[in-house]
Amino acid sequence: MNLETLNDCQKEAVNITDGPLLVLAGAGSGKTKVLTTKVAYLILEKKVAPNNILAITFTNKAAKEMKNRIIDIVGLIGYKIQISTFHSFGLTILKKHYDKLGLNKNFTILDNEDSNNVIKNILKDMNCEENYRLIKSIISNNKNALIDSNEYSRFVNNEFDEMILDIYSKYEQRLKRNNSVDFDDLLMLPIVLFKKYPNILKEYQEQYKYILIDEYQDTNEAQYLLAKMISSKYKNICVVGDDSQSIYSWRGSNYKNILNFEKDYSNCQIVYLEQNYRSTKTIIEASNELIKNNKYRKDKNLWTENEQGTKIIYHTALNEKDEAYYVVNEINKLINKGVKLNDIAILYRTNAQSQNFEKELVLNNIPYKVIGSVYFYNRKEIKDLLAYLKLIYNPNNDISLTRVINVPRRKIGKLTLDKIKEKSNKLNISLFDAIDSGKELEFKNLIINLQNKKDTMSLSTFISLVLEETGLIKELEEEGTIEAETRIENLKEFKTIAVQFEENYGIINLDDFLNEISLVADTTEYQNNDGITLMTIHSAKGLEFDNVFIVGLEESIFPHLNSFDNQEQLEEERRLCYVAITRAKKNLWLVNAEVRLIYGNKVKNPESRFIKEISPKLLNKDNILKENKISENIDTTIEYKIGEHIYFDNFGEGVIVGIEDKVLTVAFKHPHGIKTLIKGHKKIRKV
Repeated sequence: MNLETLNDCQKEAVNITDGPLLVLAGAGSGKTKVLTTKVAYLILEKKVAPNNILAITFTNKAAKEMKNRIIDIVGLIGYKIQISTFHSFGLTILKKHYDKLGLNKNFTILDNEDSNNVIKNILKDMNCEENYRLIKSIISNNKNALIDSNEYSRFVNNEFDEMILDIYSKYEQRLKRNNSVDFDDLLMLPIVLFKKYPNILKEYQEQYKYILIDEYQDTNEAQYLLAKMISSKYKNICVVGDDSQSIYSWRGSNYKNILNFEKDYSNCQIVYLEQNYRSTKTIIEASNELIKNNKYRKDKNLWTENEQGTKIIYHTALNEKDEAYYVVNEINKLINKGVKLNDIAILYRTNAQSQNFEKELVLNNIPYKVIGSVYFYNRKEIKDLLAYLKLIYNPNNDISLTRVINVPRRKIGKLTLDKIKEKSNKLNISLFDAIDSGKELEFKNLIINLQNKKDTMSLSTFISLVLEETGLIKELEEEGTIEAETRIENLKEFKTIAVQFEENYGIINLDDFLNEISLVADTTEYQNNDGITLMTIHSAKGLEFDNVFIVGLEESIFPHLNSFDNQEQLEEERRLCYVAITRAKKNLWLVNAEVRLIYGNKVKNPESRFIKEISPKLLNKDNILKENKISENIDTTIEYKIGEHIYFDNFGEGVIVGIEDKVLTVAFKHPHGIKTLIKGHKKIRKV
């Protein structure tokens, strides 16, 4: 097998196949290439059977990319390798051993919204006004720390803890009654299974003799223990990661897992991947200078053979509006030089910072996309359809039933539903089983009828039938609004997803389809349509852009105010800044404001300490303060009317459906939909 495309350190990481191996891979150092080559090397050179290899990544997208790369090298036998996320792997274990965990074969997976709804209902039954998101977070964190409600009882010290224990217990009971698991259970329950049935653990230890884990710095306690249990016999475990890019402690990840790997495996070998293939020397030097201020880290130093590149531009604006004006003005300069929109990103610490940049981009009629806003599977109409499909597959799913029993409207009111819930609680049966009369019985018969048909046709045909029989499409058609048309298009797009699933996997059964959709782990999606990318730095991890603007670099914003009294949190903020800097390939801007309006008050924050930690020789201080001003591309004399047709360069012909102050709301044909444009912009022409 030819390894000549790898550098010496990458080759070393590939060649070490036996025993524990820690690969410390800096940003842009080619870790994905190393992982895929290493798996191929195990198969082609070491003659390891594909089904003896377990490769774990943190997103479905990364798992798919890795599998495709490996198949390109080793051929179709690559399909036999278990390459998945931790959650997907946990699901395969649960599907095989569901009975030993008290589940029925047709158990369903609750997504985050479903889980939140269970918590909401419990709080409502208890007449408790506590924040459901806080409760869900506490339960989730405990599950990921392998603490169930029985174990949690040991930590009860006050009334709040007692309340949490009560809710946690009820939450577990309702999931069991609904024959459902949540995402955290996909990690926790396999460990429960292995502890209870050591022989089953031995089977998995024997099967997966070689284990590779990507992004190891992002593992939580459950993921860490699951990997340790399965690898404990042969200890052929290779973990790849970068402690300097550990930025998810708020969702349970523990960067100390990678720092302590050598302690967990005494004969561990370490390989450093320090050559960066992404960024200029200037950007790499800045990232090194920043991260060396962290105390808890592995001592490594990124370097690159790329060009020196231009200095990093540092600009201080007058205020948050001027900050947005400056950034968009710089973007206009890039566009005029022929830079593609997809090669430009604006990164910020919190989502709330995006609004001024969005407004300024609209004023300049520059297309953009906000990553992290409502994505496809979170849209109401899609959630409704998914709830129907989940209920058809598992009628004991109270959460899905509650969502759609009156969608479309069937005159099944709150009082009726409360009576069904009362009967359900009294008899300890599902809501579905508690239904025995009235319009709700018509709904129950509808679901039963669809259940009887689900295995008699293709997925796409069945979904069409569900949309017709339930009346979801009909209600939207009768509504007749542009928003309703968009929702109809989304439902039709869902059918396309079903067809693609059938074509990709050759599978038409509903349970595998629902599992596939449920395992879309990210709450964001990154689309390839043209536009400037706006996103939080957390969302940007794993991505790269030629031109990056990091904004809001002020004390209390970045680093965030909440980190000031905690050294570990402050170091995570610095790692977050390190991630932001290393997203840039060619050009980087660091931007802040002298004064900023926060929660209605003007605040003057000092510049971020992170800027001070970068050598002045790497910075070009572009600090000519300018008053925020409107783009010069506007003709305010043009009059518009609702219903009037216009043509816009980026989206084609559209109809004006709303007029407000300086903004037009225009309905364009699919796939563009509703857009807001600035009145009188030079790109708008009347038809």
